[in-house]
Amino acid sequence: MVNRSRWTAPGPLRYEGGVWPPEVRAALERAKNIYVATRRADGSGSKVVPVWFMVDGDRLCFTTEPGSVKVKRIRRGSPLLVWVGSRTGPHFVGRAELSTDPDLAARMAPAYTAKYWIAWLGLFRPRPERVRAGKTLIVCVRPT
Repeated sequence: MVNRSRWTAPGPLRYEGGVWPPEVRAALERAKNIYVATRRADGSGSKVVPVWFMVDGDRLCFTTEPGSVKVKRIRRGSPLLVWVGSRTGPHFVGRAELSTDPDLAARMAPAYTAKYWIAWLGLFRPRPERVRAGKTLIVCVRPT
C-alpha cells in the first residue's frame, strides 16, 4: 500500500535499471499531469502543484520559471515528490536536475503538442528560444 499523505514519502519504489515501477508506468501512459512538491528548509512539504510533463526515457521533464521557489529549493538539494495523474496517484521521490538545453525543449514541444490541445494551438509549450534567453528552465526528475 502506498502512503498518499501530503508529503510523507512512501518508502522508495523500486527503480531497477531505469525501469519504472509498473503502477507508475501505467499511470504515466494515461496521465496528463504530474503533481510535484519540494521540501522546505524546515523539512515540511511545499504546496503540491500540477504541471505538464514529458516522459524522456527514465526521467520526467517539465518546464518552470527560473526564479520559482521550486527551482530555489531544487538548487538547495530538495528532493522532488511526484504524484502521477492526480494528487492521490502513484508517486515517487526523485532527484531533480535543472537543464538549460534548448535541444531538450525542442524535443518537448511536439510531445506537448500531441498531449495537450492548447499546446497544439501554440500556447504553453516549451520553446528553445525561451530556454536560450533564460526565461524558461527545464526540470527533469528520476526516482531515487
